[in-house]
Amino acid sequence: MTSARVDHGVTSGTFSLDGETFDVDNNVWVVGDDAECIVIDAPHDVDGILELVAGRRVRAIVCTHAHDDHVRVAPALREAVTAPILLHPDDRPLWELTHTDELWDVDLHDGQRIEVADTTLQVLHTPGHAPGAVCLYAPDLGCVFTGDTLFQGGPGATGRSFSDREVLESSIRARLFELPEDTIVHTGHGDDTTIGAERAALGR
Repeated sequence: MTSARVDHGVTSGTFSLDGETFDVDNNVWVVGDDAECIVIDAPHDVDGILELVAGRRVRAIVCTHAHDDHVRVAPALREAVTAPILLHPDDRPLWELTHTDELWDVDLHDGQRIEVADTTLQVLHTPGHAPGAVCLYAPDLGCVFTGDTLFQGGPGATGRSFSDREVLESSIRARLFELPEDTIVHTGHGDDTTIGAERAALGR
């Protein structure tokens, strides 16, 4: 039985791409125990994220993708908690739209294992919403963190630059729908769902 847990918060701000800006609410996920944790995505508000961290040692800031509403405060959070930023290198073009003069610290790659507390998260490269989008599967916790790859009600958006609907649906079917049906899906925006519910909705 793992002692790791998932803490959840919501921060509000904007998402901008292709010359348009929208108001958005982003989920913030923190995985760990009472001593240490990792932060998944860094949207909008450092103080809001630090409330979830609650003084614990942050081992890493893991970005599911580099849209500005997921990485805007990553460098400021890195400075606040002294932890590396992890991002898949295929998302460099998107990262550079927001951060022109600084990079992340560690490249993510498919199959990578991120250990925190007494649990492990497995990196699944799931391009489509963004070229370097990843999901983080935590089998001990029975959940997967999908960023904007999969939501309650279906795949993430693909109507903007650097996205591709066919690639996204292929990623979801090949990588996420192979997970157990009762796996809880913790999304980048909105409510949780399960792999089984979304497999039934999208179809094999």
